[in-house]
Amino acid sequence: MSRFQHIIPSGLIFAVGCWIAFVSFTQQPAEAFLFPRLIASVFVVLSGWTFGKALLGKSRVGVGINRHMILNLTPGLFIAGIYVFWAAKFFGFYTASTAAFFILFSLYDPSPHSEVKTWVRRAITTAVFMLVMYGLFSLLLKVYTPREILF
Repeated sequence: MSRFQHIIPSGLIFAVGCWIAFVSFTQQPAEAFLFPRLIASVFVVLSGWTFGKALLGKSRVGVGINRHMILNLTPGLFIAGIYVFWAAKFFGFYTASTAAFFILFSLYDPSPHSEVKTWVRRAITTAVFMLVMYGLFSLLLKVYTPREILF
């Protein structure tokens, strides 16, 4: 069973990487997808390498993912799924990213939820993170991002 705990997750990640690469290489205009193509190619190479090591039985690090960890990850995966498959397209990349980051940060931040100070810190951290994202994607890399209702 331990070997499958390495093979199954790395195989799923490799499949997702191949899907992302396929999508990025089949979209037009090509210039808008240059950065995603580069990232997707690196993603496929690294995840393929990890999957290959798992198939050969050479990745014996850790004990895999237990039930408790899966339960902890489920809300985050749910939010990420909504973000990827619906919110980024409907609300726009930056608006949806801000909401998703704030929700995920609030879910996984161990600070108490009953104090105003921690909510202010979460809001400031989210704003700074999004400013960095905007500066990186729009200004520095000039990457195409999904745009809909709100930038």
